[in-house]
Order: sequence, then C-alpha cells, then structure tokens
Amino acid sequence: MSPDTHDDLTPRQRAVLDFIQAHAAAEGLPPTLQQIADAFGFRQACAAHKHVRRLQDAGYLSVRPHEARGIRLGASGGGARPTRLSLPILGRVAAGVPIGADAGVERHVMLDRTLFSLRPDYLLRVHGDSMRDDGIFDGDLVAVKRSRDASNGQVVVARLEGEITIKRFEQTRTGIRLLPRNPDYAPILVPPGSDFAIEGLYCGLVRQQ
Repeated sequence: MSPDTHDDLTPRQRAVLDFIQAHAAAEGLPPTLQQIADAFGFRQACAAHKHVRRLQDAGYLSVRPHEARGIRLGASGGGARPTRLSLPILGRVAAGVPIGADAGVERHVMLDRTLFSLRPDYLLRVHGDSMRDDGIFDGDLVAVKRSRDASNGQVVVARLEGEITIKRFEQTRTGIRLLPRNPDYAPILVPPGSDFAIEGLYCGLVRQQ
C-alpha cells in the first residue's frame, strides 16, 4: 500500500489502486481496464471500470475518456504519483546456512513503494532455498525494514555470531529459534549469551528475470 492508509477505500478498491500504481511504475504506462479485469478475475472489463470510477470519485485518479490507457494517477491527472524509492542492494543474505554479512552497496534500484507491506530501507540478495515455502527463492532480492524487534512468526533478517540469515522468528520461554520454511533444513537454535540481533523485518521481494 502507499504511504496514505486509504481508509476511505474498501480492501478491493485499495488492491485495484495498488495494482494500477505498481503497473504504472513497472511498465511506464497505466493498465487498461481489461488488464485490471484479468488481474482480479473479473469476467468483464465493465467490472474494472466500476472500481476505477469509484477511485476517480474518491480523488485518487482521473480517467481520460476514449483512451485505452486513459487512467492518470492523481485527481487531475498530474497530481499524486506512486512513491518511488531508491533502495541500495547490500550484499547477500542466506536462506539456508548463514553466510558472512557484506555491507558493500552493489547498486541502487528504483522501486514503487506500493510493492511492499512496510517501507523498506534496503535490499539483500538471497542465496539458498530454506525459505521456499514462503515464496522466497535463491536469487531474489528481499526488501528489509530496519528493526531491532519482531513478533513471533515474522520473517526477519537476523545476525548470529556475525553472520546474516533470513528466517521466521520464534521466541519462547526457553529461548529463540530461527525457523526455515523448507523441511530439508533444521531450525537454528540461538544459544544463550550468543552474539545475536534482529537486523530488520522482511517486507517483500523483487524477483529479477
């Protein structure tokens, strides 16, 4: 979602707006009504048109009549645009056995803020397949929001004895475990007194073709 919470929209309307923003950011052009219909499983483009009209009435976009790609973000067509983020790619993160952290910046990439559940601060490249059941695969760029805290079940980037890994976080009365999402890997138990810290929260990924 965009930085505005869009409390005046229904969940479906927010999803349609997010799709329009993401498509415009990725392709440089707004989607057609048929593309919106296909993305959401609408039988006809007129169903997509109803959602677009509601977004137009709410001031989130405008529509130029008689144009296949007539959707314009912002009420006047030149107003609010999707928030663009310049995110650095910082080394690698393991999705298997933890590997050494590398803080060197490979490069920066421009991405649409609406692609992520939280506003990320940086990207890390995944090596390994221990998180495959969460849809995180080798070579993906995971977006990370800096945080020292996490709740049980959240996917985190964590540092253990100077090495970085991405896993699901679990804390119980007996200690902390970092849980993979691939049955071929065992949980990582965090020994008491070890050099351990949560570096950030996973908030989405970029899959490069």
